[in-house]
Amino acid sequence: MPRKPAGTLRLDEFLTYRLHLVNKLTDKFSSDAYAGEFGLPVGEARCLAAIGNFAPLSVMELAAKANLNKGQASRAAQALVDRGLVRKEASTSDGRGVVLTLTPAGQGLWSRVMALIARRNDEIFGCLSATQQQQLGRMLDRLIAHARA
Repeated sequence: MPRKPAGTLRLDEFLTYRLHLVNKLTDKFSSDAYAGEFGLPVGEARCLAAIGNFAPLSVMELAAKANLNKGQASRAAQALVDRGLVRKEASTSDGRGVVLTLTPAGQGLWSRVMALIARRNDEIFGCLSATQQQQLGRMLDRLIAHARA
């Protein structure tokens, strides 16, 4: 299909619009699932998942891995600390910094959150074949790398 000049596209024909729409539609369902199954707001669930996958993390690293700003990541991490799911310790390399790791209770919840993420991933991308999912994954990786450059 030949590409139309930008001025002739309707808003809903732009890729950025459609990516944002997919994000909004899936985020709402994921947010409801985190709250319903675990009593966690989406930011805390994202932080729990990121800490479990990439620990130990500083708050700045957590923000990047959880796709949140530093303030959101800091508040979510503190809420997880207050719930006994995350341990916050002084950083040995940065006197002012902290490192975040999961507690045993956090480890158990992390496993359940990751199972929910896998289930949501299957629900969202289940309309695509395995080959199409791999192709989309490679295209998204390329777009992410391009946007970061």
